[in-house]
Amino acid sequence: MIGLNGGLIGKKNLYKTAGSNPGVWTLKEQVLTKLGVIATGGTETFVTDGPFNYKVHTFLSSASLVVSNGGAVDYLVVAGGGQGGVNGGGGGGAGGFRTGPLDITAGTITVTVGTGGSGATGSARGAEGNDSVFDTITSTGGGGGGSRDGANGAGGSGGSGGGGGGVDAPQAGGAGNTPSTSPSQGNNGGANFGSGGNQCGGGGGGASAVGSNGVSSTGGAGGAGQSSSLRTGSAVTYAGGGGGFVTVTGTAGAGGAGGGGAGGVAGTANTGGGGGGGGQTTNGFAGGSGIVVIRYPV
Repeated sequence: MIGLNGGLIGKKNLYKTAGSNPGVWTLKEQVLTKLGVIATGGTETFVTDGPFNYKVHTFLSSASLVVSNGGAVDYLVVAGGGQGGVNGGGGGGAGGFRTGPLDITAGTITVTVGTGGSGATGSARGAEGNDSVFDTITSTGGGGGGSRDGANGAGGSGGSGGGGGGVDAPQAGGAGNTPSTSPSQGNNGGANFGSGGNQCGGGGGGASAVGSNGVSSTGGAGGAGQSSSLRTGSAVTYAGGGGGFVTVTGTAGAGGAGGGGAGGVAGTANTGGGGGGGGQTTNGFAGGSGIVVIRYPV
């Protein structure tokens, strides 16, 4: 008898149902357990990582994972990065980065891929990134970068915190890993350099490092992200912080590895990278959207 995936399933592994469907052959529960996870949804690929082969489901936008047979999976859930701040603005914080094992059950699981923060203008702090969600796992959107306006100078909190903005008084970076998870999903943003007329925003925090402080004539660099091999079988870095910018003249801060935008540059889509801070006449730049990856052995 031909079974799932072309394999052979003998009658010893089946039973006849009773009730409303008498005589229908059905797989025994222990056989389903041996078959492992069976699911559809997202972009489906197969990769080899070390000695094992895996089926991978990649979600670049919100959709559903339909699970016919549950079991253990590995997940990568990265939220949207925060928008950079305005006028010597701090870099946006990276979206929260979470990865690990999870047991899932049969049914339809809604997958939410968070968009990057955008749209804040004028003297507002950069907009926060949006959360990404898979089953019981939520990664928090990155905090927005602080702006030159005193009331909005501090970086916003999030998966990783935004950098402090360029105001005369020093402004702190935002707190990362908010709300807290273990292990941490992100880091704090850097502080601005606030002195005289040429303030420099701090860098946004990244998944594996804090954002750098702004210094005289140079924006702070975004914190580095963290790598994962779940999607491709090779290490890919996600969730880098955005670089801070300067008010008048100087050097924009570099973006953090993992899609963080340098000062004046948007975060990279589907990395959760923070957006770069804006200059004297520009708004902060948008954070990159997040990503959700699910895989299991085959």
